[in-house]
Amino acid sequence: MVVVLAVLIIRLWLIVLPSSFWIDEIATVFVAWHGSNHASLLDAAPQAWQSWYYPAMKIWGTVFGFSEVAMRVPSILAMGGVLVLVARLSARLIHPESGWFAVFACLALRGINYQAANARPYALGMFLFAASLLFLVRWLDSARWLDAVGFIIGAASILYIHLLFWPSLLVFVLYAATRVGRRETHIGWGRLALVLIIWGALLLPVFFETLHLLGEARAHVIAPPPSLGQFLRSLKLLLVVLCGAGAWIIARLLKWPRPAILLTMPAMLLVLGWWFCQPVIIACFSWITHESLFVPHYLELALPGTALAATAAAAYFIPSGLWRRLSVVLGIGVLGFMGNWRELWPRHHGSDWRAAAQAVNRIETQAEIPVICPSPFIEARPPVWRPNYPLPGFLYAHLDVYPIQGRIYLFPFEDSTQAEAYADSLAGTLSGSRRFLIYGWEPQVHFWRDWFRRSPEFAGWRMRHIGPFADEDVVEFELIK
Repeated sequence: MVVVLAVLIIRLWLIVLPSSFWIDEIATVFVAWHGSNHASLLDAAPQAWQSWYYPAMKIWGTVFGFSEVAMRVPSILAMGGVLVLVARLSARLIHPESGWFAVFACLALRGINYQAANARPYALGMFLFAASLLFLVRWLDSARWLDAVGFIIGAASILYIHLLFWPSLLVFVLYAATRVGRRETHIGWGRLALVLIIWGALLLPVFFETLHLLGEARAHVIAPPPSLGQFLRSLKLLLVVLCGAGAWIIARLLKWPRPAILLTMPAMLLVLGWWFCQPVIIACFSWITHESLFVPHYLELALPGTALAATAAAAYFIPSGLWRRLSVVLGIGVLGFMGNWRELWPRHHGSDWRAAAQAVNRIETQAEIPVICPSPFIEARPPVWRPNYPLPGFLYAHLDVYPIQGRIYLFPFEDSTQAEAYADSLAGTLSGSRRFLIYGWEPQVHFWRDWFRRSPEFAGWRMRHIGPFADEDVVEFELIK
């Protein structure tokens, strides 16, 4: 069991650590370096950068460095803690022997493995959420105030890590109210109300920030509202169905006796709430407001709940004494199907900003070749963006983390009248240099490649691709002598 887990963690989590940062991780490093009060962050969702995660990463980076491996280790540690907490919750809520099954069910979810090696706040948020749930369950079991304090601190910290985890806070209230209402705890309504009021008071400052961020969501929307198919896929129903159906088939073939079900109604409500609250509420918000927040990493707080739901589905068919065997089977299956065996050294993300920047620097000479650099951040739009945008600045954080040589010309995230006017004004400067580069996210590079290729000033120029480097590219224009 331990050997299977170790191999899974090495293959799914550790082997990707040295790969290039992707753009959101680059943002993490930029904020950790410069602080959340850096002037360039004031126009780019300033509330988001107030997360406690970034000062913690600054301290961590100061001690251990800001390399790709170093900056991802905290997420590895947090997600390891999530596996431990999910195992304990499964043993308490579903079956005493089900912990390993729940752990391997977690590892069957790509989002959990992705966030484990992601230098972003999501793994830490998952850890705090799982810890808060365990404290809440223990408090309602034992009525010890120490557990109540642990719940209050943990549950109040979640929104201070990421504002968009607010939908899942409903799980705490539903579970606690159901247990008290069904008298399945020694805690009464008075003590529950006191704990919830203290928790709510601690959330008030960040609650108003969340409302403000929701009000300006349109400026940071990077995806349309989800289709029904996208919503259903976000629920990861396949894992739950496979675990339940697989356990049923094996039980029928081997004629296992029907186990006694330990899952109570409040426990089922906790599991279902953890599984559904985040994707359902964010989908409804996106549909109603047409300002979509339906982005995978905002939904992945729900994934440990999905793993518990899969474990609960299997629990209806697995008798006591057989959980370990089924857990090993599940773990080996996860290793086979999730190991990405087509690549010896897979990337963490489909980006390679590091290699693209290195390619630019290999081309660069003392003549300082002009480099057109579109911003990879959606916030880089007029009037926030301007050609003389000061560097270092958040909209071009990748130039700070992976520096390039050359005379850099800053372009916005997407095409606009101002962007094309700026490009047109550069035609004389670029043609005089006899050589220039376009560097950045591949769709942006290709757009400006085609734009300059259509320009009459560059009719006699040769164009060649230096990349691509995953989803980044470098294109060189050169005057043919």
